[in-house]
Amino acid sequence: MRHPPRLPLLVIGAAAAALVGTAVAPVVTASGAAPACTVEYSVTSQWDSGFQSAVKVTNNTAPVSSWSLTFDLAGGQKVSQGWNAKWSQSGTTVTAANESWNGSLGTGASISAGFLASWSGSNAAPTAFKLNGTTCNVDSEPSPDPTDPTDPPDPTDGPPALKVSGNKLVDEKGATRRLLGVNRSGGEFMCVQGYGIFDGPVDDASVKAIADWNANTVRIPLNEECWLGLSNIKPEYGGANYISAVKDLVAKVKAHGMTPMLELHWSHGQYTGNSAGCSDVHATCQKPMPNMQYTPSFWASVASTFKDDATVVFDLFNEPYPDRATSTATQAWTCWRDGGTCPGIGYEVAGMQDLIDAIRDTGATNPILAGGLAYSNDLSQWLTYKPNDPTGNLVAAWHVYNFNTCSDESCWNSTLAPVAAQVPLVAGEIGENTCAHSFIDRVMAWFDERDLSYLGWTWNTWNCNSGPALISNYDGTPTSFGIGLRDHLRSLDG
Repeated sequence: MRHPPRLPLLVIGAAAAALVGTAVAPVVTASGAAPACTVEYSVTSQWDSGFQSAVKVTNNTAPVSSWSLTFDLAGGQKVSQGWNAKWSQSGTTVTAANESWNGSLGTGASISAGFLASWSGSNAAPTAFKLNGTTCNVDSEPSPDPTDPTDPPDPTDGPPALKVSGNKLVDEKGATRRLLGVNRSGGEFMCVQGYGIFDGPVDDASVKAIADWNANTVRIPLNEECWLGLSNIKPEYGGANYISAVKDLVAKVKAHGMTPMLELHWSHGQYTGNSAGCSDVHATCQKPMPNMQYTPSFWASVASTFKDDATVVFDLFNEPYPDRATSTATQAWTCWRDGGTCPGIGYEVAGMQDLIDAIRDTGATNPILAGGLAYSNDLSQWLTYKPNDPTGNLVAAWHVYNFNTCSDESCWNSTLAPVAAQVPLVAGEIGENTCAHSFIDRVMAWFDERDLSYLGWTWNTWNCNSGPALISNYDGTPTSFGIGLRDHLRSLDG
């Protein structure tokens, strides 16, 4: 996200629907766990000897080319006919198999069907459903026993050590974890401008205010020149002093049970092409890609500093946009992954693979996030160009604002859902320039339905239009934009 012009160098649901009669099988999940499938069942009308039911099935895992739903009618009901599926019954077990025209069921896709049946004495609703043999409306992995002393610790005991398992982030005990919280901007620009290290207070009280929103993650943008202590940075704000301040903030975030996410926001390299944020070679604005001169060294140093702390997550590069410099998507995605000499970019580029290698060469196994093209808003070929991570701890990162190209459910269904079916997906920045929250409400709803992660931009007291800013005071007082994220996070379990 670009920043407001505030300093001289700155450029810039539930499974059960409303029913007539009987509703069953609410979704039962551990914190952040995703059911493999969800089923909504309702009796839409009923008379003395018969009834009509509606069934809606949603596939939350990998796409399927055919499907079969089974459930038991244990009250003596007999199915006589149905629609949108091939209905059959053997004893108490009812099967609904796809028709020839509706067998494809993608990730997040739903199918609605219905049937007529007779009943007498009792019209008990089904209590369990299976889609292609997989039980629906329950965790895809076993839920921890709440009475078991080995359950995941309370957040006040500290954040979890995270790793990737399939398309989920999990903790030490295999429980699914979502990253939900805010960005804490400042560390990317204050030092390079010579004003300090962070923008506003980062004391214990201000960090606790973030946790009081029920946030469990804080993304901390960084500047590579400040971390490396290059000669253009005032010594009091760079090198060892900068690193110490970052480590101190990480410790405070962890002390309040939240996951620290360290992210490279601004980097070295002169770019004056299409959509350039500045003409400066120094790390004073967003560049289209990282550079080989300093960025691998930056990440090697960050990884060495935190490699023994699996609670820390790394986000490789804020918002790549090589697509603005190159003429084809193939060139852009190749540049993104492999770096080197990229068309339209005048410095040697460090690709995502270079940065992953720099981190893994230190022995660090921390989860790594990699955002796509178009300022991390385009994941359309992320899977095709996915870099190799020898530890298997790679996560897809995505950013969205109301003014981005991929800003509606149609795009999310077509480009995000396939990625989320294979790897964890984190929306590292969500926001809107309206001082309202109707757009991020839609984003959060889509991500909640799929048990995905998201972080609001930003925990700073800026103008909520130009920032956009979540707060008007570091005690956690929300702006009219921030109140949407705050109230939503507080409504979530855990």
